[in-house]
Amino acid sequence: MIANIKDFRFTPEVWVRVGADALMVALSYAAALLTHFLLVAQHGEPVLPVHYLQIFVQSVWILLPISLILFAASGFYTRGRAYRGRYKMLVVAQAVTLSYLVFGFTAFLLADWLNPPRPVVFIALLYTLILTMGSRAFVHLWEILRENRQAQTSSDPIPTLPRPEKTILVIGGAGYIGSGLLPRLLERGYRVRLLDLLMFGKEPIAAVLHHPNLELIQADFRQVDKVVEAMRGVDTVVHLGGLVGDPACALDENLTIEINLVATRTIAEIAKGMGVGRFVFASTCSVYGASDMVLNERSGLNPVSLYARSKIASEEVLHRLQSDSFSVVILRFGTIYGLSGRTRFDLVVNLLTAKAVIDKKITVFGGDQWRPFVHVDDASLAVMMAVEAPKERVHNETFNVGGNEGNMTLGQVGELIKRLVPEAELIDSGRDGDRRNYRVDFSKIRLVLGFEPQWTVEKGVRQVIEALQSGKVRDYRNALYSNVKFLTEETSSDAVKQYYTGWERELIERAHKTHPEETPPVVAKA
Repeated sequence: MIANIKDFRFTPEVWVRVGADALMVALSYAAALLTHFLLVAQHGEPVLPVHYLQIFVQSVWILLPISLILFAASGFYTRGRAYRGRYKMLVVAQAVTLSYLVFGFTAFLLADWLNPPRPVVFIALLYTLILTMGSRAFVHLWEILRENRQAQTSSDPIPTLPRPEKTILVIGGAGYIGSGLLPRLLERGYRVRLLDLLMFGKEPIAAVLHHPNLELIQADFRQVDKVVEAMRGVDTVVHLGGLVGDPACALDENLTIEINLVATRTIAEIAKGMGVGRFVFASTCSVYGASDMVLNERSGLNPVSLYARSKIASEEVLHRLQSDSFSVVILRFGTIYGLSGRTRFDLVVNLLTAKAVIDKKITVFGGDQWRPFVHVDDASLAVMMAVEAPKERVHNETFNVGGNEGNMTLGQVGELIKRLVPEAELIDSGRDGDRRNYRVDFSKIRLVLGFEPQWTVEKGVRQVIEALQSGKVRDYRNALYSNVKFLTEETSSDAVKQYYTGWERELIERAHKTHPEETPPVVAKA
């Protein structure tokens, strides 16, 4: 409850919801007093209406603060949009019941001054339950009907923008997702410009390296002159660059801030200044951190790592820069798995599969923790759809990328791999300190963009097994397959590092708790 109070923010939407709940509580209490008055009058007992009016005026101003504070503490105005079905009704029922218990106890303590008839408290509780639960059930039903109508509309082919005339800049396009995205864009007829330092060499993009529509600029995207050069004549920017993953970002906090946040703002400012119309940014579902609820794009954020906080801060920066002519599209990817031009084996599905095939052991830490899994091919497909969708569908929108069936616990992943590699031993080693635990709702990207994952976790595991058994992947422990290993073992220790104490640090610290639907205050540029 304390966490929900800390998350509380006064936004126009919250004011409307608080006001609606206050009205329902007041009406319920007034109706309860009226009901008691009519019952007493029906039995012929002498009663005065003004006496009940006096009780209402004296006590409603105590009932309302108690109710609204407990409603807020229960998450009505912070995480309420993440509640689903029976769980939501249970939370509402508990909060309302607790409110009237506290009110009844307060009335008992102040009996000489505040003394509503005891049956009134019980009757008001019933009326409030009916109104609060009924109103939320109605809203939930209305959203289902609206989504069904959107789904029917979205069943038609998604119109796409003209392709051959567009030039797309892909930053960090030789990495895990980018090496799968480049072939898709080139096959669709786009002119593609790639800005990448090629830390992992040219092998990840070898298949398209000599494509006539691909232009390569090998440079660090922190170099402003190179970014300006790459941005000339570009219609759309896809920013996939950055330090990815909790372990890699934890190696050097200042370097992570420089690469993931400072460079992102610089790139976006240059893009906006040079007339780029669309900016697609790769974020992560790790921003949700730890929660027992199913989370959508409007749910509260609860980051538990520097990596997640750097992405939240970057999202805030981009939201400030967006305008009618500069559309920001944020894609929050689930936990990715599968093979691409630059495959990673520091991700849980790929790593556990490799250990099962090579080491004959599947060691699971925190088997009850939930993750939303998405194949790297589906991730690149989502990026392409965000590039091609009409402006009205994606303008300044955030999308979770994945499919609802991809939500699995780590224990379920281990059991799946054990079934496909039966000779491996499945070991549950308990928690390892990773506090992430989240399930994600992917309805928005399906309804708005028509995105449907083409891969399942089982299909992806089979793909990795085949690559290991065929020798396509010779040593999954090689530093090339791990971001953190590559940074610690292969890169130069003389990498440029800058240390920040200004707007960057403030955003990272504030990103510990934030809400995507809020408009953050403007922070002056350092």
